[in-house]
Amino acid sequence: MSAPKPLGIILAGGLATRMGGGTGQQLDKGRLPLGGSTLLDHVIARLAPQVGAMALNANGDASRFADTDLPVLPDSIDGFAGPLAGVLAGLDWAAVQGATHVISAAADTPFFPHDLAQRLMDTARAESTPIALAATLDPKRGAMRQPTFGLWPVSLRDDLRAALNGGLRKVVLWTDQHGAALAPYAPDPFDPFFNVNTPDDLAQAELYLKDMS
Repeated sequence: MSAPKPLGIILAGGLATRMGGGTGQQLDKGRLPLGGSTLLDHVIARLAPQVGAMALNANGDASRFADTDLPVLPDSIDGFAGPLAGVLAGLDWAAVQGATHVISAAADTPFFPHDLAQRLMDTARAESTPIALAATLDPKRGAMRQPTFGLWPVSLRDDLRAALNGGLRKVVLWTDQHGAALAPYAPDPFDPFFNVNTPDDLAQAELYLKDMS
């Protein structure tokens, strides 16, 4: 009997400042159009087959995501605490569901690998670590960590909560404390973790999508 799939948390709580968002202005980057749908639609379609269930981490009025039929989980840490706050929201949700692990994915990264969850789980198992992060292999800089794409154990949620309440915000500072393993991917033909931060990035994503069709 195979082990149950991890749950998935889509991180959509960023401020999108390079897209024109920020304090006082709501901009859901995942709602930007891409190939006749949206960035978020692409992320949902890629993550859904890899996990047992999904939720969306986003702050503000949850009803704006009603069309996704996903639970919307706000940060439980005051202020903008970054992606780790979204991971914590996912872990708390997963604990209620009786799950042991969560896979995170960013709402602005539409081309991440179809085997992400399995690769992360296999990597964590092989290296006997509680956390695994995806990485892109760069010919000059080596493995470049992708901190919004990871495998996170529910058992560390209280440790993460304490770290966030203590002021920690940088993902890799916390993951390094727990010896996180890396699951590297080579660009083929482009970085699968290419994310949309600017209007130019969105135009580039349209070109990538066209090349993939």
